Amino acid sequence: MSGREDGAGGRFTLYDLRVEVVASRRPMVCDHREGEYFLVIGEKIVFPEEGRRSFPLYPLAALLPLLPAKQRATAASDWMTTDEDVACPDPHCGARFRITRIGERSFRHADTSAVPLPGEDGDAS
Repeated sequence: MSGREDGAGGRFTLYDLRVEVVASRRPMVCDHREGEYFLVIGEKIVFPEEGRRSFPLYPLAALLPLLPAKQRATAASDWMTTDEDVACPDPHCGARFRITRIGERSFRHADTSAVPLPGEDGDAS
């Protein structure tokens, strides 16, 4: 059911994500370290209290477009379902970022959007 409307009061679910820096055979040259991570919980990026409170801008910019797609249900054969590791956008950096689905969270449409669902507010469309 993840990522789909279930029809009951406009509810839908999203995956929570963990995005972790993993090493490869090549050295890392950007300002991230193996094992560092952040979480995506609903619409928020959350940095763990025990870790650094920052993350390099360019890898984050490369990861951001992928995160909403990883939060939603995808077909079992879709690469968004099967592939977890994403390369750092710096071609000289050996870092990889592992995006792992770690749980599900339920939301109500009315709590996340000001646009009513069809049929609400007198809308017959």
